[in-house]
Amino acid sequence: METALENLSKEDLLKVISSRDEKIDSLSQERDYLKSQVEMYKRMQFGQKRERFEGDSNQTMLPFGAEPAEIEQQHEVIKEKIEYVRKRPNHKGRAKLPAHLPVEEIEIHPDGDLSETVCIGKEITDELECEPAKFYIKRYIRYKYAAKNGEEIRIGELPERVVDKGIPGSGLLAMIVTGKYADHLPLYRQKQIFARENIQIPSSTIEGWTKQALEKLEPLYDQLIFDTKSKGYLQVDETPIKVLDSDKKGAAHQGYYWVYHAPLDGTVVFDYSPTRGGIAAVPMLGNFKGYLQTDGYAVYEKYGKKKEVTHLACWAHARREFEKSLDNDKPRAEKALLLIQKLYAVERQAKQGSLSSQKIKELRLAESLPVINELGKWIFEEIKTTLPKSQIGKAMAYAYARWDALSAYLYDGNLQIDNNLVENAIRPVSLGRKNYLFAGSHEAAQRAAMIYSFFAICKKHEVNPFRWLKHTLQNIMSINHKNIKDLYPQNYKQIIEQSNM
Repeated sequence: METALENLSKEDLLKVISSRDEKIDSLSQERDYLKSQVEMYKRMQFGQKRERFEGDSNQTMLPFGAEPAEIEQQHEVIKEKIEYVRKRPNHKGRAKLPAHLPVEEIEIHPDGDLSETVCIGKEITDELECEPAKFYIKRYIRYKYAAKNGEEIRIGELPERVVDKGIPGSGLLAMIVTGKYADHLPLYRQKQIFARENIQIPSSTIEGWTKQALEKLEPLYDQLIFDTKSKGYLQVDETPIKVLDSDKKGAAHQGYYWVYHAPLDGTVVFDYSPTRGGIAAVPMLGNFKGYLQTDGYAVYEKYGKKKEVTHLACWAHARREFEKSLDNDKPRAEKALLLIQKLYAVERQAKQGSLSSQKIKELRLAESLPVINELGKWIFEEIKTTLPKSQIGKAMAYAYARWDALSAYLYDGNLQIDNNLVENAIRPVSLGRKNYLFAGSHEAAQRAAMIYSFFAICKKHEVNPFRWLKHTLQNIMSINHKNIKDLYPQNYKQIIEQSNM
C-alpha cells in the first residue's frame, strides 16, 4: 500500500487522503449516532419509568403449604391487626362528603332498659356507601278510552324511545356507551356485569343497542363539525386505531382519528379516516382560516403554508427532542432545556395570575421574547458545527426549521405555547385501544369518533358524561333543530346549573 501511494502524483495523493478523511468522518458520525441511540434505549429501559419485573432463572421453587406452627403464628398476627384496625386511627380530618347525595339515617340506641334515662344529645357519624348498578323495569301502561257513541278510541301517546320497539331505556344505553367509551369497558365485560344480576343479554343485542344509540347523535355531531370549522384557532393531532375491515385477510386496517381542538371554547372533534395522508384533513382544514397549531408532521406543513393560515408549532415537541439528547450531548441539551423551562415559567405565571389575553401578550413580549431570541441565536451558531445525524443535531434542526412557527404564539395572548391540550383529549382513545383493541368496521370507527368528541368536551367542562348522554338521548329526537346546540355538554351544564339556582 505504501509503495502504491509513493507512485501517486501529489494531486492523486490529496484525493486519496480527502476520500479517506470523508470516510472516517462518515464513520464517526454513524458511531456517534448509534452510541446516542444505545444510550437513549438504555435510559428508556432502565430509567425511572421502568416497571418491568425480571425474574431470576435461579429462583428455587416455593413450598405449596405452610407448617402448622407458622399457621398458628399467622393467626395471632391477624388477630392483633384486627384489634388494631377496630380502633379509630388518629388523622387530621376526613374529606367532606358531597351535599347532593341522598342520606339513609340509621338510629342506634344503647342496649338495655332506657325507661329511667333521658336523652341528652347524639353523635353523628357519616360514611360514604354505594350499591351496584340498579336494574329495573320501566313499564308504560297506556289506557284506552272509547267514545260513548263508539266513533273514537283514544290512547295515551308513548314517549319517544331511543330504540324503537326495543327494550333498552335511555339510562341503560347511556350506561353501556359511557362504560365502553369513557370507562374503557368492552361490551363483553359489561355483558358479564349484566349476567351477575341474572340478566342474560346476547352480545349481538348489546352491540346493536350501542350502534343505534350512537346513530342518534349524528345531527348533534354534524352541528359540532360545522361550528368547529368556523373557529379561528385550532389545535390538531392524529392517533391510530385498528379496524377489522381490511382488504388483507386476517389483518387489521390501520386507520386514524384526526382530532381538532378549539382552545377558546373547549370543544373537540374526532374525525375518523382510513388514511394518514393529507386528504384526510381536507373536510376540516380545506377552507380553514386562522391559527393552526400542530406538531411537525409534514401534512400540517402544507396547510400551515396557506395564505390565510398562521402556523403555530409546539414547544413541547421541541423540548422532547432536546430531552432525547441528554445522553448524546448533555451540556448543550441542558442549556436548551433550561431556556425552554424559562418559557414555561412565564406561562405558569400568566395562569396563576389569571391574566387577560392582552396582559398575557404583554408579559410574553417582556419575558419570553428575550429568551426565544437568545435560544434562536445560540441554535443558529451551534448548528453550524454540530453533526446533523447526532441526536443533539436533530433536536437543533427540528427547532431551527420551525423557528417562526415556534415563536408565533407571541402574536396573541389567547394562543397556547404547545399542543398539549389536544394531546390530552386523545388519551382516552389510547386507554380504549388497550381494552377493546380495534373497531369492527370503518363505520363503527366513525360512530366511536362521535362519542369520543362529546365525552372529550364533557371532560373539559367537568360534565358527568352519563347524565349528559342520558339527557341527550331523551331529548335529541324531539328538540327543535334550531335549538340543537342546547345539547352540547357545555350548554347542558349551564342549563342544569340554572335549574339548581
